[in-house]
Amino acid sequence: MAKEMIKPYGDTLNDGMVQLAFTLPVAGGPRAKKAAELYVAKLNFTDIAVSFSREIADGFTYFVVYAKALPELDYSTVQATEARVTKLDFYRINELIKTHINRPLVVVGASIGSDAHTVGIDAIMNMKGYNQDYGLERYPQIEAINMGAQVGCEELVARAVEVSADALLVSQTVTQKDVHLANFTELIELLEAEKIRDRFLLVAGGPRISNDLAVELGYDAGFGPGTVPSQVASYMVTTLLRRKGVTGFVD
Repeated sequence: MAKEMIKPYGDTLNDGMVQLAFTLPVAGGPRAKKAAELYVAKLNFTDIAVSFSREIADGFTYFVVYAKALPELDYSTVQATEARVTKLDFYRINELIKTHINRPLVVVGASIGSDAHTVGIDAIMNMKGYNQDYGLERYPQIEAINMGAQVGCEELVARAVEVSADALLVSQTVTQKDVHLANFTELIELLEAEKIRDRFLLVAGGPRISNDLAVELGYDAGFGPGTVPSQVASYMVTTLLRRKGVTGFVD
């Protein structure tokens, strides 16, 4: 395969121009700006310009910097996966569940661990949905149980067993010190210890979640920022039906 070398694009193709935003633990002023410039130079950038700086707290200054990157990337070597989704609309999803599963699909969702954010799980579960796309609570053929935030893994699993859930949707917004990885892993380990991992379709979501990462952690699929509810619903329904040997989801 022929190499396909690429660099960031700014004003002209492959000029390497990028925008960086970061905070340094220093008071604002000319010395702080120079520190930001010198630090970016250590990251292998050239033509560095600090376009914005502001002290956001005592001893902390936020910067926006423009600079040119030197490295190139051979795009022909890049590989990534995404969840296998046959995109279906609201009506087709409900029709498939009613016809082939013959009962409502039971989905339990939560933000687990110490994560107090519900914006991600609410965008998928709540009736109003996200980006003009209905949430799972709006689907008459889906029983959507949103447990909210700061839900312990034991509590989530107990509820899933209680309602005979088909799928678990787990969201993590907080990622400092990789706490999201610890929480995701805790759930997998609990399910495996109870020998019930295969009872559920497991879907992970969050701002730093990719399908590659989710699968690596032991989940069936992962969805990142910008995901709409019908994508998740489509994935769940088609995956569960494929496991039952049902195909031909698109008319």
